[in-house]
Amino acid sequence: SLKYDEAMELAYFGAQVLHPSAMVPCIDSNIPVYVRNIFNPSFKGTVIQGRCASLSEVNKDGKAVNWRANQGEIPIKGITSVDAVGLLTLEGASVIGGAEVAERFMGSMAGANIDVLMVTQASSESSITVVVPENQGKAALAALKSTFELEVSRSNVNSISLTEKPMAIVAIIGEGMAMQSGVSASFMSALAKANVNIRVIAQGSSERQVAVVVEASQASRALRAAHMAFTLSTTMVSVAILGGTGKLGSALIRQLNAQKDDMAKDLNFGVCVNAIASSTKMFAGRGGQCLVSLNDVEELLASDEAEDLDLDLLTESFDADVNPHRVVIDCTNNEDVAEYYEKWMSAGVNVITPGKCASAGPLDRYRAIQASQRSNSVEWQYESSVGSALPVLTTLRDLIQTGDEVQLLRGCLSSTMAYVFKTLDEDTTFSDAVRATIDLEFAENDIREDLSGMDAAKKTVILARELGLDVSVDDVEVESLLPEDIMNKEYTGSREEVHAAILEDIKALDGPMLERYRTATAEDKSLRYKFAIDVPSGKCKCSLENVDNTDTLYRLRENENLVAFETKRYTTSPLIVKGAAAGPDLSASGMFADLLRLGRAFVGSQS
Repeated sequence: SLKYDEAMELAYFGAQVLHPSAMVPCIDSNIPVYVRNIFNPSFKGTVIQGRCASLSEVNKDGKAVNWRANQGEIPIKGITSVDAVGLLTLEGASVIGGAEVAERFMGSMAGANIDVLMVTQASSESSITVVVPENQGKAALAALKSTFELEVSRSNVNSISLTEKPMAIVAIIGEGMAMQSGVSASFMSALAKANVNIRVIAQGSSERQVAVVVEASQASRALRAAHMAFTLSTTMVSVAILGGTGKLGSALIRQLNAQKDDMAKDLNFGVCVNAIASSTKMFAGRGGQCLVSLNDVEELLASDEAEDLDLDLLTESFDADVNPHRVVIDCTNNEDVAEYYEKWMSAGVNVITPGKCASAGPLDRYRAIQASQRSNSVEWQYESSVGSALPVLTTLRDLIQTGDEVQLLRGCLSSTMAYVFKTLDEDTTFSDAVRATIDLEFAENDIREDLSGMDAAKKTVILARELGLDVSVDDVEVESLLPEDIMNKEYTGSREEVHAAILEDIKALDGPMLERYRTATAEDKSLRYKFAIDVPSGKCKCSLENVDNTDTLYRLRENENLVAFETKRYTTSPLIVKGAAAGPDLSASGMFADLLRLGRAFVGSQS
């Protein structure tokens, strides 16, 4: 239901179902007005009757209550917009005097028969902006310039201007806003998170409406953000998945399909996958529409509607999406894709990735992405790039942000290396152990990335940068298990053929690795591929070492990662994060967890 006053506010701001003058007889006699939907006659519709409380009645006790304290009660009755408006601004007229400026300004508008929709004035009384219909903008500008022609020529007025871009008014309306704090804050915060720039703000003295002016191209996004902020619609997260046909992307899609109903029921938000891409093809829902099914992704990308992968075109689809909550999940680990992170974040798009191209890549690009993330209030989540589903980065950030001082990080970050050196023995050769990691899908697409220590080195760089160290992969002392000829050799064929050729070549390492195994065993030690970051010295190292039974890595299992945190607080015994971290399903669950954190944050900002 609505009060007459609320209905008139809605009508003023574009709700054209009922004109204010048509309600005058009903107001005088307190006659209820029923608004019904002819396409849904069984629905009760809206009844309009009664007057809102006066300001003196609302303010009689002078106490404001935060609107969230009234659980289940929404303070607004409607959200509406007025398109095709312009901003007319007079700046720097302090020499003339505030009262005279306002009088002459509004007089010029009245004289030219201009319909003024909103008025704002600077506290110094030197600048005034009015919102006028777009089709009256030029006439309003001419009238104002004529009125202040002398002052402009004498530089007593700095400028008189009319916006060139189309603008729109977005307003929230409701009697419940009066003497309830936090309503405007929720509205403005929602627009900020949606990356919507506010040009003008106005609040009626009756506290029944708050209106803002935004660029017309952002009006739809602003309306969606306001609806979600006051829980008038379900919080939806628009998601684009890059690398959707690979091992990680496919595992993520399976998990999203399995949990979509529980997310809506238990977490109060939904995931709308509206774009998906492989290494060569992409498919985007028209106007940001959700893809109906994710069960046949390869079939979808093979259809006639799919397009060749074009990251610029995909970026345009992100910009066109009116949903304020947008996320790209990049499963590609591709340098070309990583180059777009900064651009996406500048447009208000959040990024989740298990890849290491951006987080361990060139330091200048890493800093630029971080700066874009901070300045646009978006998230760059890459927890799964280090320890798969293990909360390694989360733990490290918590330690730092609570004031602890990390002295040393050490452990094992390579699932391939963990498996190889856990299973290597007198009966299992080095090459056979490596073959098993490939069959189990523990290894990178190029097994040399693991065996050269580069995968572990990149993860070490990510952790080091979180600790504030300006390091790159070249700064890490890395022990490679492969000779130069294998590292530099050009292998051709399918992924399976390439791996078969590499496995044949590394058979030459079976003997030397068996000798290292025997040496470690003779000392009652175990072979482990270990990383270490010495924070005071800034040194980072990845190497194959013999560890004794006092080392946390001694009992590391074949599918596990481990990170030990030695800090100012954890001196006698390190804080250890350890667990299974091998395989695409665990990496996908790490990405999924990042998405859930974002979703909960979106919902939390609106509750």
